[in-house]
Amino acid sequence: MASLEQVSRVLRYRNRSDLADLLKNASIEFNVSSSYGSLAFSQLTTVEIYAPIQDYDILKNLPDNDQQAILAAILEIWPPREHDMEIREVIYRLDPKSIDKEQGEKLLLIREIDAQKNLMISVATGGPRIDSVNKEYIEREIRIEVSLKELKLNNPNPYKDLWEWYGKWSSGDLPTYKSRREYIKSIFKPLEQRLKYGEEVRRSMIFEELTGWTKVDRAIGEARKRILEASTEEHYQTVGLFCRETLISLAQTVFDPVHHLSPDENIPSKTDAKKMLDAYLKKELKGSSDEAARKHAKASLDLANDLQHRRTATFREAALCAEATASVVNIIAILSGLRDP
Repeated sequence: MASLEQVSRVLRYRNRSDLADLLKNASIEFNVSSSYGSLAFSQLTTVEIYAPIQDYDILKNLPDNDQQAILAAILEIWPPREHDMEIREVIYRLDPKSIDKEQGEKLLLIREIDAQKNLMISVATGGPRIDSVNKEYIEREIRIEVSLKELKLNNPNPYKDLWEWYGKWSSGDLPTYKSRREYIKSIFKPLEQRLKYGEEVRRSMIFEELTGWTKVDRAIGEARKRILEASTEEHYQTVGLFCRETLISLAQTVFDPVHHLSPDENIPSKTDAKKMLDAYLKKELKGSSDEAARKHAKASLDLANDLQHRRTATFREAALCAEATASVVNIIAILSGLRDP
């Protein structure tokens, strides 16, 4: 695999330092395959970019114009050697070297917890009989307990086997399937947040808990983290990229074209966060009594949208962009019912 340092230089020269920062620790690999058409022989090349975990999700969800800017810079450094060679696709992959031992252990533990949580919900909502899966549950619970002790974390699950869990949900405390699902999710949610985001994610908002929208929480958490680490204009521009990713993920999560658009309106593209969120707010805050809230939400969205596209960036602009983006996230979370007591 080759370094993308030269590609980053091209992007900086073209005033795309935000993209250059995302590629500075990445590497590239070309996979060439032959194709024999009816008229000619051609070489089809797949470009694979391996990025560290902190940049991987942002890169793979960049809008088309940013993807094309990266591809154009790649072709400047590695032009096709033959006129019949073409780039078939660009694939972003997670660089396994970017995951240290502790991160790897956490990722494995998160998968174990997900499996345990799903099994607990399943047996309590008409799924398998406890006798057939209780051994699996106990063995996994032992593994989870050991892993948590190594990370010096407490196990929030009080049920050492599924019969104990049966005693809880069959007692009348959790009479519906929905109440059982929500109860299990509430038990594990603080631990999952700790494992995924650590202690460094701080919020100035009134609500301390994350939304539960994984990509949204991760992107806004990264934006805040990058502000604390930033020292150059290029670093502050990267904050704007994370803010944009946050709003795109948020819009894709809550926007429903059937519910939020009139029949004569065109559906926005999947990366047009502003149009999707404008339509969402127009529908969800449509009453005259909601006018002030609607204006505040749209003002926060406009501010975030403006700041994230600025090519010059300072600490204050980056911080304002992150706070405006967080405000939009929290407003949408409130309207979606995620903050209800």
